[in-house]
Amino acid sequence: DAVNLERALRMGDRVDGHMVQGHVDTVVQCMGVHDEAGSWSFTFSLPDSPELMVPKGSICLNGVSLTIARLDAQTFGVAIIPYTFRHTNFKDIKPGDRVNVEYDVLGKYVARMMASR
Repeated sequence: DAVNLERALRMGDRVDGHMVQGHVDTVVQCMGVHDEAGSWSFTFSLPDSPELMVPKGSICLNGVSLTIARLDAQTFGVAIIPYTFRHTNFKDIKPGDRVNVEYDVLGKYVARMMASR
């Protein structure tokens, strides 16, 4: 199977985007893929901890750092630009496929701190 892999950040490198650790917190199902004239929108089932998700927040799917483009009571969506589509396994994801989710680590820390109050 194809795997999305990026080189690790080195000390002193510029930090841009969100931190991805390579963990799998849960798995979701692809509900739909739509061609948007060269870009793609993907819809996924809502994961088991939707409180860790925010619109325009970060999420990692199959090892790819993405922005949550849409979030509702049943599903969430991401937009995939042509470069990301061509260079990741998103080009192979079809409705019904399962996808690994890593929640934003900052969100996980905030949720844990709030729960311990």
